[in-house]
Amino acid sequence: MKLDVQLDGRPDEAAQRARALIAAGVDGLFTFEGPHDVFLPLIVAAGSSDVPPTDLMTNVAIAIPRSPMNLANMAYDLQLLSKGRFRLGLGSQIRPHIENRYGSTWSRPAARMRETVLAVKAILNSWQDGTPLDFRGEFTKHTLMPATFVPGPNPYGVPPVLLGALGPVMTRTAAEVADGLLVMPFHSHRHCYQATSRVTD
Repeated sequence: MKLDVQLDGRPDEAAQRARALIAAGVDGLFTFEGPHDVFLPLIVAAGSSDVPPTDLMTNVAIAIPRSPMNLANMAYDLQLLSKGRFRLGLGSQIRPHIENRYGSTWSRPAARMRETVLAVKAILNSWQDGTPLDFRGEFTKHTLMPATFVPGPNPYGVPPVLLGALGPVMTRTAAEVADGLLVMPFHSHRHCYQATSRVTD
């Protein structure tokens, strides 16, 4: 069993906090979309020469207000910095936050998250294997990728894309398209059972 714990606090304290947690014996660190940017503490931890290598993950980065292209760029670069130890955890949040905190548009969260995961994977795989980018979805389209913007294959491979879910619909979506499921602290056995039984039936 591995133990991941939250890397909380300000970005300027992230390296010191990461060192302390790793010294205490944790196996990985994750951030959440709170009072500070979800990616920046991980960048600090991965890029600090005095922080021992460890698994890093967003748990979760709120995807609906972000472009899949931006998410793919961050995931690619954190995979480089962490030497293959990064996992991109995505989540949808709830309507009041999306509309009133992020100033974005809310609609059909499971369908949008499904498409976001697929789009991020399509972009990362295009960079990795050199195939033309041709993702056409209902909510987003990615068909332009000039050579200037292609980082090339990541020497550590494509990072996994995980999906946070609460409830059967989003859990089924994670099972269909993501590389893993991130559960909430109050996630129940019933949520997982209902979702997985419908997938496998």
